[in-house]
Amino acid sequence: MYPHRKQLYLLALLGLLGLLAALLPGLVAVWKLSAASVLVLLLFDLSLVLRARLPEVSRSLRSSIPVGAWSEVRLALNNATSRGMRVDIHDHHPTDCQLEGQPQSMTLPAGRQVILSYRIKPLLRGDGLFSGTDLTLHSPWGFWRRKCFLELAEPVCVFPNFREISRYTLLAIDNHLSQMGIRRRQRRGEGSDFHQLREYRMGDSLRQIDWKATSRYHRLISKEYQDERDQQLVFLLDCGRHMRHQDDHGAHLDQALNAMLLLSYVAQQQGDAVGFLTFGGQQRWQPPQKGGDLIRRLLERTYDLKPGLEAADYLAVARRLMPLQRRRSLVIVLTNSRDEEQSELVRAVRLLSRRHLVVIAQLREASLDRALTEPIRDFEAALRFQSVVDYLESRRQGFDALRHHGAMLLDTLPENLPVVLVNSYLDIKARGVL
Repeated sequence: MYPHRKQLYLLALLGLLGLLAALLPGLVAVWKLSAASVLVLLLFDLSLVLRARLPEVSRSLRSSIPVGAWSEVRLALNNATSRGMRVDIHDHHPTDCQLEGQPQSMTLPAGRQVILSYRIKPLLRGDGLFSGTDLTLHSPWGFWRRKCFLELAEPVCVFPNFREISRYTLLAIDNHLSQMGIRRRQRRGEGSDFHQLREYRMGDSLRQIDWKATSRYHRLISKEYQDERDQQLVFLLDCGRHMRHQDDHGAHLDQALNAMLLLSYVAQQQGDAVGFLTFGGQQRWQPPQKGGDLIRRLLERTYDLKPGLEAADYLAVARRLMPLQRRRSLVIVLTNSRDEEQSELVRAVRLLSRRHLVVIAQLREASLDRALTEPIRDFEAALRFQSVVDYLESRRQGFDALRHHGAMLLDTLPENLPVVLVNSYLDIKARGVL
């Protein structure tokens, strides 16, 4: 309980009347009567707010909300008493969130329910908790405030923001992948699966013509092939210290995770199974699986992944994967390695390439590209430019060594990773090299 400033104003007036009564003895009786009346009024108002029944509060929200996007939370307040009441309410939301619409003040009619809402935008993935609600009840005369905490604990999962991925997904469904920079390639060569027979079209290869069907129907008939299905894709997701780097588009790990989810959706539509193995911190293994709920399973297993402080051990994760994944697969390593780690990464690629097709997706800091385009106005800027050039040259030589041992290299900015990764996957499927 605590007094409202209205009570302080009333007591100040009573004190002023007391000063006047000290100067004018005729006002003493008036002051005593006023003091008694004020005391009775305050005590009566206090008893009413103490005896008042608190409204029932319930919260409504989704069990999982996206990071970096606004989500609505609804609070229902039910006044089961025969009197209206005025309340202030503040919901205890998870930390690391932006907030709109709190706290709120409202009047609850007698025997009615009122629903209010506010918006929350999580800034980090992981587990969150709505611990409870602060409720401040105003006394009928407004002289007192009764503050209570209602335990209303409710966990929530903050998932990667699937909004952009959903946009890519819709483009994929509508066969408009080219709008996001993803190219569809015509299948060539061996290793493709026969799909159907159709009439010959201009541009079809002579090897596609089915001569038996042509002689039967007396017109040119071509064989149509589709990408091989039932193949397996395994991500090696680096959760080490280098993936903590952040740029204008977020942390490297978050962007790698979004790219992994997008490619998983595309691979699912191609009939392939998808799994992942994390390293460099938290270690999780998800065997390759298919099914309509693949994305949901991947989200549930990866939404709380955080980049750790450990260095990525490429050779250790390669040794761990070999007995776990015995079938030949497309292994995509999502990482951001340094020069001192190249020799270990080469050894890991050499081991994985014995059985799998390996793609190394290297994330590049945007600051490196900016350093090459900034004007050189002083000696310090010249040294910085030359240092970046030397670093990128050393990085390129490391990539050449990885290619020499059979790996495919993707060197890209994190924001471009989804498109680059899907293009590489479709190219691999089209060439039938898996």
